[in-house]
Amino acid sequence: MLDNEYPVDLSEIKHVIKTADVMLIRFPLFDKRLLLDARFDEEEGPMMRVVPRVGSAAERFRSLKKLRPRFPLPKNIVSFTWPKHVASLESLGVWDAIVERIQRAGFADSDQECRDTFTELLKVEHHEIISAITGEGYETIWERKKS
Repeated sequence: MLDNEYPVDLSEIKHVIKTADVMLIRFPLFDKRLLLDARFDEEEGPMMRVVPRVGSAAERFRSLKKLRPRFPLPKNIVSFTWPKHVASLESLGVWDAIVERIQRAGFADSDQECRDTFTELLKVEHHEIISAITGEGYETIWERKKS
């Protein structure tokens, strides 16, 4: 259902991935975000992390500064919602664009970081779906009357 409802401009998303220094991808099914900081220097490579939702842009900039103290704050953080399932990032070629951007820096551990991050996103989404089905962390709005 979710994957069929919302059209996505893949070329625009891939352009953002190729050009933005720092980006945040939001997912409608869960509160975690994918934070990608493509900046690097001779000592530290790009960073990709699954991070919690924050309450404001200022809070996001503060959290980024804690994660990346060697780098100055970026002028902006490009943010967009991915309105589909996490697996569709891969099937639609978006994940390949992200991996390519990370690999472009030439750091040896980037492949493993990308695999680990994608696996973490899949697990977070799966856990949220199971929680919704079982009711863990959810409240019932209405119940069917018992016969």
